[in-house]
Amino acid sequence: MLRFAVTPTSDLKLDTLRIALYNFIVAKQRGEDFIVRIEDLEKESLIEGIDDEILDLLALFGVEFSQVIHQSQNIRFHSAMALQLVHERKAFSCFCSDNWLANKREEAKQAGEKYLYDDACRNLPAELIIDNTNPFSIRIARPDKPESIDSFVILNRDKTPTYNFAVGVDDMLSDISLIIRSEEFREETLKQKHVRDALKYEKQVEYLYLPTIKNLDTAPTVKELLREGFLPEAIVNYLVTIGDEVPQELFTLEEAIAFLELEKISQTPVSFSIEALQEVNRKHLQALDAKELSRYVGFADAEIGELARVYLDEVATTKELKAKIAPIFTERNIPEEFAKETTLLKEIIKNAPYFEEYALFKEYLIKESGLEGDSYLIPLRLLLTNATEGSDIAEIYQHLKNYIGEIIK
Repeated sequence: MLRFAVTPTSDLKLDTLRIALYNFIVAKQRGEDFIVRIEDLEKESLIEGIDDEILDLLALFGVEFSQVIHQSQNIRFHSAMALQLVHERKAFSCFCSDNWLANKREEAKQAGEKYLYDDACRNLPAELIIDNTNPFSIRIARPDKPESIDSFVILNRDKTPTYNFAVGVDDMLSDISLIIRSEEFREETLKQKHVRDALKYEKQVEYLYLPTIKNLDTAPTVKELLREGFLPEAIVNYLVTIGDEVPQELFTLEEAIAFLELEKISQTPVSFSIEALQEVNRKHLQALDAKELSRYVGFADAEIGELARVYLDEVATTKELKAKIAPIFTERNIPEEFAKETTLLKEIIKNAPYFEEYALFKEYLIKESGLEGDSYLIPLRLLLTNATEGSDIAEIYQHLKNYIGEIIK
């Protein structure tokens, strides 16, 4: 069993989606189930509806899951296992106040040391615990190794489970075999493993760490990228490619499942590049069937799809592409300086015969109008595309010639 765990406190980010993709890919390769766990214990931080939105986005990206588990459903197990650890003297009550702990953290900071709880409450006599009416948390006793892990809190004073305790228990309950996660969470992994060891869970969960993606602080969220016109398949392509060697430039999620090898995943830090993502997106758009491409600009016509493909030399997203195509079919706003020439060409085109080739069309217009150079080209471009500059007019004509009557009224 593999899992993707997510806290619904913000829109889905690229690095989080990347983690989901890798866990899903490996689950499919191994023939194991894949589940999604919504980590919803910190109620005050949750944003309503984000969990459903994340599930919808995963489905959009082709990430299939057999089950959705909300972490809050397991609280009774968290409590029972914390009580078990207390009974086995592997956990203890901690009455240290917030001020006391804050002072200890400050002392460690001033000394240039990492703060570790000093086990002040670990060996309190039973009578001091029974007679103590102060609020208390529950801490798991520190492991012998590693020394970087202290006796950390597993139940807060309100007896809700802490993150690492809940995750350690949940992965055990779900019989998780492998967890792929970001490099930055290595220390949390040690705490979660310590929880399972203390509970005498014998199965060893495998871990694979992906290097952190840099430059994500200002990167768009997944939802924002989709809104801007990036294709899901292009985003998948980019996230699997970034920092890794792959056997082909463009691929689908299904193809990634076929070729991805865990041992070849790069451990070198990687950086997000919107330009690189744009280039991948452009190539995926270029690879689309013409009729399918036309649907992204509001049509279902192969000719419009081929016209859109012409503009992919200039733009990289469906939003940008639509902004190029839409004006062609809207009312013209002709600049005053080209008004006379445009009116002349417009009347000639209305009465012109049909020309299969642009060269013949051009020859006819120049002959009938007497215009040449920019005096001919810019007005014609305005009539055909509603713009004064852009892609090759001859190529544009090839895909618009059957729409001339609709465009030039």
